[in-house]
Amino acid sequence: MPYHHAANKLTPGLPMRHSMSSHRITQEGGHGVQIEPFEIFAIRYAHLGNRHPGENFITSDPHEFASDLDYFVWVLRRSDRTFVVDTGFTKEEAAKRRREWIRCPAESLRLLDLDAAAVTDVILTHLHYDHAGNLDRFPRARFHLQDREIAYATGRSMCHHELRAAFTLESTLEMVRLIYAERAIFHDADAEVAPGLTLHRVGGHSAGLQIARVWTRRGWVVVASDASHLYANFERRRPFPVVYNVAEMLEGFDLLYKLADSRDHIVPGHDPLVMTYYPAPKPELEGIVVRLDVSPCRRK
Repeated sequence: MPYHHAANKLTPGLPMRHSMSSHRITQEGGHGVQIEPFEIFAIRYAHLGNRHPGENFITSDPHEFASDLDYFVWVLRRSDRTFVVDTGFTKEEAAKRRREWIRCPAESLRLLDLDAAAVTDVILTHLHYDHAGNLDRFPRARFHLQDREIAYATGRSMCHHELRAAFTLESTLEMVRLIYAERAIFHDADAEVAPGLTLHRVGGHSAGLQIARVWTRRGWVVVASDASHLYANFERRRPFPVVYNVAEMLEGFDLLYKLADSRDHIVPGHDPLVMTYYPAPKPELEGIVVRLDVSPCRRK
C-alpha cells in the first residue's frame, strides 16, 4: 500500500482538553475519549562544546555564558504504536563537522528494546544533517515530513551556501529515493498522525520544520526539536542564528506555549539541561536516555 498521502487534518477551532485522572481527552463541544498516553524518551547521541554566545543567539553579549549543544533522537511509545522522531547523523558526518559522536542513533534504539529495522513510522522534524541521516537504517519505515520541507531542501534556496550548509546532499537524495519508493507521508501544516499525537509546522529554523505534540500521563508535551534549540531561546525569546525566517521562529515560540500544558511541558531540541532535568528510565541508562513523560526537576 503506498503511503504518500497526508494523515488526518486537524479541525480548526477545536482545542483539546484533558483530565489527568482518567487520561481522557475532550474536544471542545464534543465528548471525552480514552486515549492511551505515550511514553517519550530522548536518546543523547552526540555533543558539541566550546561554543561562542553568537552561535546560540542572534543578539548576544560576548561576555555571557554559551551553552553546549547535545544531539538527540526521540522515541514515542505505547502499546499500539511506536514512532521514532528524527534519525540523527552518522559517524562520518560527525567527523566532517567536528562533532563529538557518542553513539549511533539507530543502534541506540536497542537500549529501549527497539530495532531500527523493525520501526514502521519515523517523524522527520526537518531535513538538516543532524535530524535526517541514517535513513537507510530504517528499511520498513514510512517517513513523515512537511510539504514545505522537501520543497525547501530541493528548491532554489539550496543555490545559497548559507542555507544549504545545514543539509547534506546524500540525506536529501535518500529522502527523494524514499518518496519514489512510496515511503513518504507528507503533511501540510497541522495533522493528527495517531490519537494523542499531532504534528504542527513551525518553520523559522527551516522552512518546513515541524514539532510534535504528544499526549502523555502528565498531559500534553511538545517535542520542540529545533523550534527552540535551548530553553533560553523560547523562554527569553532569543532566536537561534541558524534561521530561515526570524518572524516565524518568534511566532513558533508562541506556538510552543499554546500547544504545551505549561512551560515545563516544552522540550527543546539541543539543550544539555534536558539530561539534567529528566530522569533515566533505569540506572544503567543514566546520561544516555531520559524519560520526558514524567515531570522535570528543574529550576523555578
